[in-house]
Amino acid sequence: MDACIFFFIIILSATAMATPSLDLVQSSCLHATFPKVCIHTLSIYQGPVSTPRELAQAAIKVSISRATKASQYLSGLRKEANRREKGAVKDCASQIADSVDDLRKTLGELKELRRGTFRWQMSNAETWASAALTNEDTCLDGFKEVEGKVRSDVKRKITNVAKVTSNALYLINRLDHP
Repeated sequence: MDACIFFFIIILSATAMATPSLDLVQSSCLHATFPKVCIHTLSIYQGPVSTPRELAQAAIKVSISRATKASQYLSGLRKEANRREKGAVKDCASQIADSVDDLRKTLGELKELRRGTFRWQMSNAETWASAALTNEDTCLDGFKEVEGKVRSDVKRKITNVAKVTSNALYLINRLDHP
């Protein structure tokens, strides 16, 4: 029986260390553009997070994941869309693919922050995350002349991606040292 309790405590401790501290998430997300989304997505993030830098990286990973899923959705949608929708879907898919690339570059830069080049690297990370957000907004602009379910579904998915990307950019902007 004691061995079972000990094993349970070890598993519980490992699980607690695999998700971010709720205090870190709440204090970091308090003034984000979308604080509820920020708190929700990062409090359930599965991965070691104990510093603001790791939290910013986690936010970028969430954004990459959401953007990748949106890209896959758009690829499938191209087959079902009518002629007018297909142009908007194709353009949007291209924008979201660019967004994923920009977010991956952002994550790579955040993983390699160094004292001597910190400001330069932060500028790069901020620029790429901002470009990703612009791509997501541009994707939505392409659906202004499209009506119906495709437009509403794409808008919902891309808006979700844009919200987590905006929050990630906020968390990046809060970093002040390597």
